[in-house]
Amino acid sequence: VTKKGNEQRTSSIQEPKLAHSYVHTGPAADKNIRERGKVTSLCLAAKKRRGEKITMVTAYDYPSAMHVDRANVDVLLVGDSCAMVELGYDTTQPLTMDEILHHCRAVRRGAPHGPLLVGDLPLGSYEVTDEEALRNSYRFIKECQFDAVKIEGGSQIRARTVKTIVEGGVAVMGHVGLTPQAISVIGGFRAQGRTAVKARILLDEALRLQEAGAFAIVIECVPAQVAQAITESLEIPTIGIGAGPHTSGQVLVFHDMLGMMSHPHHEHFVPKFCKKYARVGDAISKGLADFCKDVQQGVFPGKEFSPYMMTETEGKVFAKLLENDADKRELIHKMAAERLKNADEYETLDLYGKTEK
Repeated sequence: VTKKGNEQRTSSIQEPKLAHSYVHTGPAADKNIRERGKVTSLCLAAKKRRGEKITMVTAYDYPSAMHVDRANVDVLLVGDSCAMVELGYDTTQPLTMDEILHHCRAVRRGAPHGPLLVGDLPLGSYEVTDEEALRNSYRFIKECQFDAVKIEGGSQIRARTVKTIVEGGVAVMGHVGLTPQAISVIGGFRAQGRTAVKARILLDEALRLQEAGAFAIVIECVPAQVAQAITESLEIPTIGIGAGPHTSGQVLVFHDMLGMMSHPHHEHFVPKFCKKYARVGDAISKGLADFCKDVQQGVFPGKEFSPYMMTETEGKVFAKLLENDADKRELIHKMAAERLKNADEYETLDLYGKTEK
């Protein structure tokens, strides 16, 4: 279908409308979220037809979801990258269904009425049989009240799985290019589609997923011209990550784009394509260091942060109560001190290895 044909055909279609963007500050934020309305897969299709870019953020918990919602982001993905970003694994592969559903439920509570909520089917949850894939997809809908699931790969077998899930009543977002769950096969976290033949395979996979009923496709870590060719060949929207500017929208991970963690372990995983829009991790590190310093120097909490007071009368009664059993409490104190001293001296023998003094 030509671009001109698209324009002629869609001119008579009643498209879903999204409210204008809002700047959310203070108590008005919740009101503005309600005014925006719920984003659906039809909203994303309409945005592509109008040439409007789609925004998607990957987040994993209640407070992050609240921020994403208040920013009027279109799609919130709970990705299997949760395994690396939140749980500290080296890859996405160890993540289980129960683990990701736990995070999805928290995200749903943080963003119940705004963005389209998409959950990633983790490795091992959809490959064995199509029936198991559908059963696990239902868990996102029934247990987490999510709107859709995402599934990696575009082979004929994977397209059949997508079709089964869609025909079962669950919306599916596809994913081609770098598919992190398959790093054992593709040889690690490597860009894809860098030869003409492999690029053409990615295009065929995307077309196959569209035919199977996917409502959108993530394109990850491919050359920009490849992502552009895929986007122009599809009717459904594409969401790029490390795939250049020509996709229907873009996605980044919440922690990466905000610079949440100033830590070597996390920095190792931040991809080259990720723009940092803030360095929140630096502020967090400074805040924690300042807290420790204030506590150690006796500055915190101080009177300003010790707001709970007794009346003068109750204070006198309390002092009298303390006076009545002062001798008993002193005896208990000495016994406890002696017991702990003996335990401490036992530990200094280092019977179980070095201990912190």
